[in-house]
Amino acid sequence: MSRLTGWWSRRDSAAKVELYTRWSFHLFMVIEIAAIGLVPVSNSRYNPLATPLGLALTLLVCAHAVLNAVLSSRALDWALDRRDRPVRLATAMILLTASGSLTVLALRATGVLDDPSIAAAVVTGLVTFAMGGLVLCASRPRRMLYVVPAAGLATGGAVVAMGLHPGEGLGYAIGITLSGGGLAAACGFSAWLMKIVWELERSRDLKARLAVAEERLRFGRDLHDVMGRNLSVIALKSELAVQLARRERPEAVDQMIEVQRIARESQREVRDVVRGYREADLRVELEGARGVLDAAGIDCAVDSPFGSPGLVLPDEVQSALGWVVRETTTNVLRHGDARSCAIAVREEEGAVLLTVENDGVGSPSGPGGAPGSGLAGLRERLAAVGGTLEAGPGDGGTFRVTARVPGSRTSAMPRTSLVSPVSLASPVSPASPASRTEANR
Repeated sequence: MSRLTGWWSRRDSAAKVELYTRWSFHLFMVIEIAAIGLVPVSNSRYNPLATPLGLALTLLVCAHAVLNAVLSSRALDWALDRRDRPVRLATAMILLTASGSLTVLALRATGVLDDPSIAAAVVTGLVTFAMGGLVLCASRPRRMLYVVPAAGLATGGAVVAMGLHPGEGLGYAIGITLSGGGLAAACGFSAWLMKIVWELERSRDLKARLAVAEERLRFGRDLHDVMGRNLSVIALKSELAVQLARRERPEAVDQMIEVQRIARESQREVRDVVRGYREADLRVELEGARGVLDAAGIDCAVDSPFGSPGLVLPDEVQSALGWVVRETTTNVLRHGDARSCAIAVREEEGAVLLTVENDGVGSPSGPGGAPGSGLAGLRERLAAVGGTLEAGPGDGGTFRVTARVPGSRTSAMPRTSLVSPVSLASPVSPASPASRTEANR
């Protein structure tokens, strides 16, 4: 079943709208052939077995419908800035419509086609469906509006010029204006809607990229804050050691020992900064998810007991739950078309429950419809701390991820800062074996 529906479910919202719009215009081709092209052959007097006139009119409508379908498809590509405006196809459509309509009216005026209903159906159908494709080639809505009355007046004038009754010409003009106006409005609105949907999709992708870029800048700022100061201290003390060594002062050795200590301290601080990104902290990830989703235009509501006297979790549990928040936030940005997301952390029956629920449900699977490795990796992380993960449809057409980890209340422990200050006047201390082991890791 997934193979039958995968071609649709694997597309994003903009691609689905485009596919629906294109096939709607292809359906117009079938409607034109079925509603207009079969009219000449449905009359026994113009049966193709008895006379070639009915067959010729049917072939004219079929050729017109195919050309109109090709013109509509190329015009939609032009509306999406994928190709140049199809001027040649539009010119061919105008010529085919005009020549075919004038030929049918001439046959009607000379009495060869004495059934007025067949002439009216063929001429009105050709002009009406042609307007649907031609309005897609117009760059401004005002020009689209000009197409309908111009076609109606031109057809009515051609009927009168052929020597037919003016009342018949008025009927052609009114019929084409009413039917063509509705079809032209529907086609123009469909193209505009498809263009807007793609613009919104590109804006959404741009917001997600900007959020990722902002996160990279934040990491760069943190790394600069750690290394900038320490490297400045190392440069100053190294310069001082060089000056002392040139003067054969024994303090040069002490300064180089201090440089060695600061370098090892810098290595530890860099590892701590990187570990802060690799080992997710739940509080930081909750705030980060709120900021990233807000930057992507998704309303994010976070309900967490942190910040008030209450739940304090071990570091390994916070890290596992933080990874759940990080991975689910990525899935919200990459899959579906979410407009809101709710993240909640609470205690329930002796366990900590983390839920992430979003609307605009998309498939959490990877390319090709195969299940991705994100949720499987989260289950492995939670299993290491005795937790479980459930993911599936929620209430009201949402997608919900629920992580449950056994938890207990512990005393609040002050968290040490990842960055410890290094002073120019820090005391000289020789490197211990433990520090050498830590520096060589």
